[in-house]
Amino acid sequence: MATPIETDAMRRAIDAARAVICALPNPRVGCVLLDPDGKEIATGFHRGAGTPHAEADALTRAGERAAGATAVVTLEPCNHTGRTPPCAQTLIAAGVTRVVFAQTDPDPTAAGGAETLRAAGIDTEAGVLAEEAAELNVAWTHAVTTGRPFVTWKYAATLDGLSAAPDGSSKWITGPEARRDVQKFRAEVDAIMAGTGSVLADDPRLTVRDEGDDPLPYERQPLRVIVGESTIPRYYRVFDQTAPMLIIQSRDPHAVLQKLAEREIRHVWLEGGPRLAGAFWNAGLIDRVIGYIAPALLGAGRPALEAAATTLADLRPIDVTDLTTIGKDIRLIGTPLGAPREDFD
Repeated sequence: MATPIETDAMRRAIDAARAVICALPNPRVGCVLLDPDGKEIATGFHRGAGTPHAEADALTRAGERAAGATAVVTLEPCNHTGRTPPCAQTLIAAGVTRVVFAQTDPDPTAAGGAETLRAAGIDTEAGVLAEEAAELNVAWTHAVTTGRPFVTWKYAATLDGLSAAPDGSSKWITGPEARRDVQKFRAEVDAIMAGTGSVLADDPRLTVRDEGDDPLPYERQPLRVIVGESTIPRYYRVFDQTAPMLIIQSRDPHAVLQKLAEREIRHVWLEGGPRLAGAFWNAGLIDRVIGYIAPALLGAGRPALEAAATTLADLRPIDVTDLTTIGKDIRLIGTPLGAPREDFD
């Protein structure tokens, strides 16, 4: 059983992992090394693909002090060789005598690290603050267990559920605080998706921007994904050089996500427009909803979602997990419940 000192160390490891905004396509992981007296030796965290894993980062910081230490890790040490060596073997070679981890690795290609550690005679304990650690990587866990990216649908609408006026104008329904809040969520994903209709209508940038509304560096930008069969003129802003871009000429949400899964995309931010969102909603492929509701009414215009519901029996509830005000607007975060109609594809 984990000691109170080890549990406190796990909380610090979780905080270290949480400080990383996005490590996709890899998970966010933190590691704290403790000496035999329970004092912290070093803290490490994973910054993203190709960089040292959290365990290796902590071990490098600790140097020779790692021998005889306890490693407290938010995710089971990996057991495979990818861009970096397997962490289980790295811990063994460093002389660590005990490993405490939170979430069991759900990735079948990397799992098994605990067994390797135990076979080497290292005392190993799993499940310490597992739920808290799992919250760090909800989208990543979903992607590696289902084989498709996690999809977050974001929309902005008036109180009567409209995202554009009858003339098609839609900028801006919500205030500047809400728009800045969106950037924080965009920075946590590895793809931002919009339909060709929305791109043609709004000419969006689909980038992550700072407080001054300037795009972040190219290497920190998610993949821009444009879905649909309409042609986008080359002078539109999605073709600029501020972020990578991919066009998928398909109307099938399943096929779109399959193409993205092949590119190791884990978390898709679905942003526009209502027809594309409706296709994903009808297919049951929206995993989280983030809605920004402006305290205003239009009375007529285009709805935020174009789905195929015909009766109240088609109603799909949303489990609201967060409800707060952002500036003058309301932000709602929730998880769709229930299955879509069987005849939806």
